[in-house]
Amino acid sequence: QVQLVESGGGLVQAGGSLRLSCVASGSLFSIIGMGWYRQAPGKQRELIAAITSGGSTNYADSVKGRFTISRDNAKNTVYLQIDRLKPEDTAVYYCNQVPIPLGYWGQGTQVTVSS
Repeated sequence: QVQLVESGGGLVQAGGSLRLSCVASGSLFSIIGMGWYRQAPGKQRELIAAITSGGSTNYADSVKGRFTISRDNAKNTVYLQIDRLKPEDTAVYYCNQVPIPLGYWGQGTQVTVSS
């Protein structure tokens, strides 16, 4: 079973930056698409950034221009660079496969942005 371990979250002021990491176990990492999802309080989980096995990326409109997804297949790791944070970015951030996530999730990493 693939394990997903997210890290890098924290409490930051608006306008700040964070870099999230997700390590995924398993030998198929390099050939699968990966994405970052987030779930804000009282809201459904949403896909905000995705990267294909070949490195093509897509972003939700709400984060385009501020978030950058990347991957290091040698480390089985996908990253999310978050710049110019806004209070509305406050959420638990998760990684998972795209386009169809696995039937389970990691523990996520909390990002809290103060105004």
